[in-house]
Amino acid sequence: MNKPIAASQAADTIHHSFEEYLSVFREITRRARSRFERGDWQGIRRDTVRRLDLHERTVVEALEALRALLGDRLADRELWVAMKRIYWREVLGRDDFELAQTFFNSLTRHVFPHDGVDTAIDFTGSDFPLPFRGWEMASARMYAVRRVGPEILQRVIEDADFRAPFEDTGRDCELAARRIQARVDEVFGGRFEALDVLRPVLVRNKAAYLVGRVRSGERLMPMVLAVVNRDGRLRIDAVLTTEEEASILFSFARWYFHADIGSPREVIGFLHTILPRKTVAELYISLGYNKHGKTEFYRDLNRYIGASKERFIQAPGVPGLVMEVFTLPSFGFVFKVIRDHFPPQKRTTPAEVKASYREVLRHDRVGRLVDFQEFEHFKVPRAKFEDALLEQLLESSSRTVSLEGDDVIIGHMYVGRRVTPLNVFLREQADGNAAECAVVDWGTALKELAAANIFAGDLLLKNFGVTRHGRVVFYDYDELCPVSECNFRRLPQARSIEDEMAAEPWFSVADADIFPEELRTFVGLQGELRECFDTWHGDLFTVEFWKGMQRRHSAGDYVDFFPYGTASRLHAESERGESPVLAT
Repeated sequence: MNKPIAASQAADTIHHSFEEYLSVFREITRRARSRFERGDWQGIRRDTVRRLDLHERTVVEALEALRALLGDRLADRELWVAMKRIYWREVLGRDDFELAQTFFNSLTRHVFPHDGVDTAIDFTGSDFPLPFRGWEMASARMYAVRRVGPEILQRVIEDADFRAPFEDTGRDCELAARRIQARVDEVFGGRFEALDVLRPVLVRNKAAYLVGRVRSGERLMPMVLAVVNRDGRLRIDAVLTTEEEASILFSFARWYFHADIGSPREVIGFLHTILPRKTVAELYISLGYNKHGKTEFYRDLNRYIGASKERFIQAPGVPGLVMEVFTLPSFGFVFKVIRDHFPPQKRTTPAEVKASYREVLRHDRVGRLVDFQEFEHFKVPRAKFEDALLEQLLESSSRTVSLEGDDVIIGHMYVGRRVTPLNVFLREQADGNAAECAVVDWGTALKELAAANIFAGDLLLKNFGVTRHGRVVFYDYDELCPVSECNFRRLPQARSIEDEMAAEPWFSVADADIFPEELRTFVGLQGELRECFDTWHGDLFTVEFWKGMQRRHSAGDYVDFFPYGTASRLHAESERGESPVLAT
């Protein structure tokens, strides 16, 4: 087979593999919509995990097909140069060709592990189109109204075409319209030009979201209707009308949405108009296109490094025992590399740490676990590092970080949103009320993680952070484990004064044993903050609380985790006495 024919057939093979990937991706997404309408919550969770593995599995299958086609020529770089040109022409007319280009890059990374970007065989930032403003209406409906009344929301619900009945659409639309119009009166003085609503319905866990905006010239106001399914009947559960509320909905601490989307750029363009502080990368990731989101982030990072005079510095907070953490002062992310060696108290290995991070991706993060992207063979100019930081990295993480001429090569790292460490927040950045709110939310975070079958393990304040919305999140995953696998015990009574004074426990302790009473020593709070925590969350120090959580998990109880509070809900008053919804 000559080179032009081989390149053409190989490009066709990759294009076919991408179409197979996208076909299964959209099938899973559509299934999530129908599962929501049927109330099949476990099915949605299984499909969410299945979709996380889909891209990598399809890439591996594509590599096998290419190997069968090309044999020893699989690693022929000149052949891949020709394949890229042909593939580019094949995918150019697609509505999702940025995803197709990322798929191609995933293959080149497997065949030619390399630092940075090889422009001859990789699609680069200039090849990826931005979600230009103005495209977004192609994936949205416009309702030319001047006020928001129940009749227009009734039309929005009808156009969403849910295949399950509503409890009382008239009631819900009346309540929702009142809320939205009150916000319109506040923002626009009562009148506006149009209401725009995305056609794709976003599904995640136990809710479906109709995402829209109220438009008045260049001014925009988010409008999101959260729909839930209670025993086979739907209702509008909440209305979100501020950028902050919408931003929390698309938080980096949550699982990804399922949405049947034809042109991602159009939808991303729409979302970016109401979420201007979210990066394009974060929005792609939030919709389940995490591989392309990673590509967008890589482009943003390299552009920032090239344009900024800033250098990488050690991240604020207490240095970790497992990870080296560094950041760029004005870039809102942190970078983590695993240390070569851990102290004795850390009974884990680098391989186990990586496994814990992978497990986080496969678990519902319930708004409390920070999402991250994993990078390999990352190359940065040496001059972009502070000397002390680089020296520390080369000493503590020499298996991961190395020098090649004027470049620093990072073999493996994690990148996630930067938040303020909770201990720093309480010490330096919080007034009394803000500190108390953070402490209460920290306890709530621990309980919500427990309800999601997650025991954080290391409860030191430094392992938690505070987001710009004031929410407490967890980001240290090396000791994370399922609540259901822990053995929660009461501390045995000491038999003598010698037992009480002993430096080591006088009773046997297995690896899975947890003594909730001892968690008090890890809390690290003093004075009024300690009293505040005990008042709100003293039950965390009891065996009964944790055993109760284990019983719930054993019974298959799937708790509701919604990204909004009671104030946003339409039926909160009528539900007093019902099982509370954990709003996260």
